[in-house]
Amino acid sequence: MAQPAVLASDQVVRLREAVRNAYSAAAARPDSKHAFPIGRAFAESLGYPQDLLATLPEVSVDAFAGVSNVSLFAAIPGGATVLDLGCGAGLDTLIVARRAGPTGRAIGIDFSETMLARASRAAALLRANVTFCRADAERLPLRDGTMDVALVNGIFNLNPARSSILGELARVLRPGGAVYAAELILREPLPKGTQFSEADWFS
Repeated sequence: MAQPAVLASDQVVRLREAVRNAYSAAAARPDSKHAFPIGRAFAESLGYPQDLLATLPEVSVDAFAGVSNVSLFAAIPGGATVLDLGCGAGLDTLIVARRAGPTGRAIGIDFSETMLARASRAAALLRANVTFCRADAERLPLRDGTMDVALVNGIFNLNPARSSILGELARVLRPGGAVYAAELILREPLPKGTQFSEADWFS
């Protein structure tokens, strides 16, 4: 069985900054061409209904950059506290806040200040019960056992600290809590000897 590539520490730093810069650029200029699809038409292609998107602020929809409609298929009990890890412009955060109802709460965490600025503007427009916070996925600023549900819509392929992220999700979930994650995966192993490059990160 092929072993996963292990990145050197300098590669990890470069990739973290490359990912941050790429998503921040998408938030700043959503109408420009990017290395990955974003926006309303892309969200619709993943199964977000047009009528639902029409009820959400454009500032959030226009910079959506997930990989699935995880906020629609996740089970969100009324009154739940929900973590949206890698929340981007806040589309999923706003959806689950609405699904959790007036006694629920959603917390969106991302490491791009530009994305979070969009998310915060969208939440203010809706007056949603949402909190947004800048942090790294492997170091969550949350107390142990405080989340009922966690969503992860496409960050594991962008962050090599996957074990630490999973550990943090386990730490912050209450007993019996649930994680709903969606991710891009390879259909087959890469050819032996394939060299890693930053250009491959968003492929």
